[in-house]
Amino acid sequence: MSDKVTLREKIGYGFGDAASSMFWKIFSIFLPFFYTDVFGISAAAVGTMFLATRIWDTANDPLMGVLCDRTTTKWGKFRPYLLWVAVPFGVVGVLMFTTPDLGLTGKLIYAYITYTLMMMVYTAINVPYASLLGVMSPKSNDRTLFASYRMAFAFAGSILVVLIYQPLVDGFKNVVAVTTAYQLTMVVVGCLVIIMFLLTFSWTRERISPPKEQKNNLKEDLKNLVGNIPWFVLLGAGVATLVFNSVRDGVTLYYFKYFISDDVALSWTSATFTFSTLYLFLGQATNMIGVIMAKSVSSVLGKRKTFMYAMFCAAILSGFFFFVGKNNLWLIYTLQGLISFCAGIVFPLLWSMYADAADFSEWKTGRRATGLVFSASSMSQKLGWTIGGSITLWLLAFYGFEANVDQSAETIKGIKYMMSFVPGGAALLSGLVMMLYSLNDKKMVSINAELDQRRNAE
Repeated sequence: MSDKVTLREKIGYGFGDAASSMFWKIFSIFLPFFYTDVFGISAAAVGTMFLATRIWDTANDPLMGVLCDRTTTKWGKFRPYLLWVAVPFGVVGVLMFTTPDLGLTGKLIYAYITYTLMMMVYTAINVPYASLLGVMSPKSNDRTLFASYRMAFAFAGSILVVLIYQPLVDGFKNVVAVTTAYQLTMVVVGCLVIIMFLLTFSWTRERISPPKEQKNNLKEDLKNLVGNIPWFVLLGAGVATLVFNSVRDGVTLYYFKYFISDDVALSWTSATFTFSTLYLFLGQATNMIGVIMAKSVSSVLGKRKTFMYAMFCAAILSGFFFFVGKNNLWLIYTLQGLISFCAGIVFPLLWSMYADAADFSEWKTGRRATGLVFSASSMSQKLGWTIGGSITLWLLAFYGFEANVDQSAETIKGIKYMMSFVPGGAALLSGLVMMLYSLNDKKMVSINAELDQRRNAE
């Protein structure tokens, strides 16, 4: 197998996160709104469901990492899961947006079951996908490049889904019931997601294997993970960053529907785009610009400082959101663009640093457990999204939110808090946690050089 990384492989790896991000953006933005305003569950009940399902799912991610590390096939350790789980991933996504003819209790039970299944399937495909970054190339620069492609495609997938999701729902609503419209929209998105993951499986390769003398030893791997301080720092920073994103995404539709008045802002042929759709599109577009700039900026400042400064800026800009009037759309959009640019910079750095943490563990202990280390990425993503989603829905309930009615002044104030100070606090925490990260770029050059010598000796 050639050690040279090809353009097709970079694109293929990118398709995987485009697929995941299409679903994840739907879960972050549209799922809470679907549950409260379409499915008919209270905001407090949905927030509790998000958190309760984490009890099992938090353990599920490292278990999947352990399973991947012990998988041996002709395709490698991680790639085969992209093939095996792609179709279930798409199907369960459709089931989440299916509305059965049940009473309120039955609907809540159905939501618990389908949401839990979705998180399990998400783990089964995304822990292997994230871990793949750690074995496609031994070079730190290649990994940052792969991570940049991954994030660029992730935001491209997010842009695509925020542009087509609501217009598809509105289009289907013209011929079927609103509940069926959401289901059919997910069928369309689900088919795209399956195709993308299959392309990722087909176009990528695994080049790094554990040391030849390494024997499977879960106790030893867990012991090494506990001693991997950079891993814990990334876990903490990742959770805080995802809380920041999750709260902002989760409250957006409520902010525009109940505070701004979400009218049609633009029409093109038979498609219509609301102010919220344009807001979400702008966020994903500027996210992508941040992703593109990540490598250049981090080459000058280093990964750690770039991450910290971006999160501190996002925290300050988020605070301004509270003071913007409902008629000042230009300032709302400007802040959205700047905040999303800052958020876009940090994500390729975060994934690249997970790979560095895996290298650090191998360098320190002589053992490599890529899947276990990278399970932190999936765990922090889902944990951060869950905490953020639960906070959003609980705060909505706390401030007296009721679906599909005019909101009180207190509820509107709470929604504005969730667009500003709440995510801003999470961004500030993320930057502060990253100050503890010890694997600077100079140290990683030395670690990678020593690992290369070991591998060549084998």
